[in-house]
Amino acid sequence: MTIIDTLVKSLSLLSALPQTATNGNSQLGTLNAPPVADFLTNNPLPQGFPWGTRTAATTNPYEQSPTTGVIRAYDFTIKRGFIAPDGVNKSVILVNGQFPAPTIEANWGDTIQVAVHNQIANPEEGTALHWHGILQRATPWFDGVPSVQQCPIPPGKSLTYQFKADLYGTTWYHSHYSAQYAGGLLGPLIIHGPKNVDYDKDIGPVFLTDWYHDEYFEIVKRVMSSPPSAPPSSENNLINGKMNYDCSLVTNGQACTPNAGVSKFKFQKGKKHRLRLINASAEAIQRFTIDNHTMTVMANDFVPVKPYTTNVVTLGVGQRTDVIVEANGPAKSAFWMRSTISKTCSVSKQPVALAAIYYDGADTNSVPTSVATPFDDSHCGNDPLDTTIPFFPFPATPKPATTATIAITIHTNATGHLLWYMNESSFRANYNHPILLLANLGNTSYPFDPQWNVYNFGNNNSVRIVVENHSGAAHPMHLHGHNFNVLAEGPGTWDGTINHIQNTQRRDVQLIQPGSPAVPSHLVIQYNTDNPGVWPFHCHIAWHVSGGLYVNVMEQTDLIKKRVIPSTIAQTCRDWADYTNTEVVAEIDSGL
Repeated sequence: MTIIDTLVKSLSLLSALPQTATNGNSQLGTLNAPPVADFLTNNPLPQGFPWGTRTAATTNPYEQSPTTGVIRAYDFTIKRGFIAPDGVNKSVILVNGQFPAPTIEANWGDTIQVAVHNQIANPEEGTALHWHGILQRATPWFDGVPSVQQCPIPPGKSLTYQFKADLYGTTWYHSHYSAQYAGGLLGPLIIHGPKNVDYDKDIGPVFLTDWYHDEYFEIVKRVMSSPPSAPPSSENNLINGKMNYDCSLVTNGQACTPNAGVSKFKFQKGKKHRLRLINASAEAIQRFTIDNHTMTVMANDFVPVKPYTTNVVTLGVGQRTDVIVEANGPAKSAFWMRSTISKTCSVSKQPVALAAIYYDGADTNSVPTSVATPFDDSHCGNDPLDTTIPFFPFPATPKPATTATIAITIHTNATGHLLWYMNESSFRANYNHPILLLANLGNTSYPFDPQWNVYNFGNNNSVRIVVENHSGAAHPMHLHGHNFNVLAEGPGTWDGTINHIQNTQRRDVQLIQPGSPAVPSHLVIQYNTDNPGVWPFHCHIAWHVSGGLYVNVMEQTDLIKKRVIPSTIAQTCRDWADYTNTEVVAEIDSGL
C-alpha cells in the first residue's frame, strides 16, 4: 500500500508533528497562514488603487509601470537548521528559520528592499539571492547571480538588494549559488497588480517543490562524479512545504515520523478563488489538479493571459500559473488538491503531493474522499501556444536584428564527467570576476575564458534564439531580465512557422521538449534588447545547471559602460576576495 493509499484511507488528518518541526517559523500550508488581499493599502491609492488607472488590458507593463515611491523592506538571516517537512528530519538552509522562506509582498511599482545576512556555518558557504522574473531594468547588479552580476555574499557578511517591482503577478526568489536552493533557500514573491479576471478570494501561493532527503551538496557530488551516476531521484513532493512520507522507505537511518501533516486550504462555497501556483522544484515537471474542479488560467509567469479552462496545469521548474477555481461543490465538503511529478518526464520515488481543501463548515481534520482527475502524462511540454494568448498584445519583431542558434547536448568530457553543453561549451563560473562588472569597465570580450559562455549581442535592438535540444530530457529554459516572445516550439527542427506573431505567448520560462541526437526538438524565442546588462539563459533544472547547461547574453554594451554600479557590489567582491584568500571554496559544479 502506498503512502497515498494510506492517506486517503486514514480516519483523520491530524498531524503527528507540530508546525515548528516540519516548517520552522513558517505558517504557509496551515489554516493560520496570513490572508492575501487584493493589494497592500498602507500607501497612496490614486483613483483607489496603488497603480492608479492602469489596467491589464490597456497598459503596456514594460513601458508604463508605475513608480509608487513606497519601499517594502525585509530583513533576511540565512542559517542552517533542521526540519522535517515530510517527517524525515534533515539539515537545511533557512531564511529567518522558515521553510518555505518568508513570502515577500509588494504592489506594482513599489521598491522591494531585502537586507541579506549570510550566517551559513558548519560548513560555511557563500550565497546570493535571485528574484525570479523581475526585469531589473534600472538595477541589473541586483539580479543575484554570482559570477555574473555580483560576487557571492561571504559568510558573516551582508548585502542589501533594492529593486523595483516592475511587473505584477506571482513569482519566487531563490539562491543562485550552486544548487543551494534545493537545500531549502527559496520562497514566494507576490506583486499585486490590476486584475484581468474577476475573483473573490486570493488563496495566495501554492508552492510546489520536489524534495530530497540528502543534503543538496551531496547530490551535487553525485551529479558531478566520474564515472557518472544515475540522475538524482527526489524522495517526495511537497505542497507549501508539507507532505507525509512512507517511513519504511528510509534506508539510511534518518529519523522519520509518519503522518507529519499535509497542507490545508479553505474554500468558500459559491466564491471564486485565485491560486498562485509556483513550481519551485529542483528537477520536477509538475501536473497540478484539484479533484472535482476545473481551473481557469489567468496568467502564466508574469504575463496575464486570456482566460481558458483546464483540468490540469503543467509546470516546468521556475514556471508559475495563476488559476481561478470556483467552489461549486456541496456545502461542508472536502477535496484533495494534488500535484504529481510527471513519471514520463521526471524521476521521483513518491511523486504525488496531496493537500486538503475544506469548504466552510467542513471538519478540517476529516479526510477527503474525492477521486483524482485523470490527465495525459505523455507530453513533456507546456500548453499549446495557440491556447496561451497574452491579455495585452506585444507583437514580436518579424525580422530581428540578429539570430543565434544554440544546440543542447550531453556527453562526458576528457576526465569522464558527464556535462551539459550549449554549442559544445559547458559553463563554469568565476565567482571573483562578475561579468557585468567587467563589462561596465569596458571589458566585453573573454577569449581566455570561453567557459563563461558569453553571447555578446552588442547594440542590436532585437535577438532571436533558436534552441535545438539533442538530448532526451525536457528543459525549462529561463531567461533573466526579459519576458520573451515564444515564436515556436515542438519536435523536430524549426520550419520557420511563427505562432500568431502579433500576439505570441510571452513568459520567462518555457519548456523545450525532449529530442535526440538524430531528431532534435526546438524552441524559438525572441526579445527586444531594451535592458542593458548581462543576463543568464539556462535550463532551470538545478542538476542540469550544475552540469553547465547555461549561457550569458550580453546586450547594449555601450549603455552597460555608462551604468553607475553601487559601491556595495564592489564591497561584496572585496569581502569575497578576502574570504577566498584564506578559505578554499568547494566549487565542484558550474557554480550556479
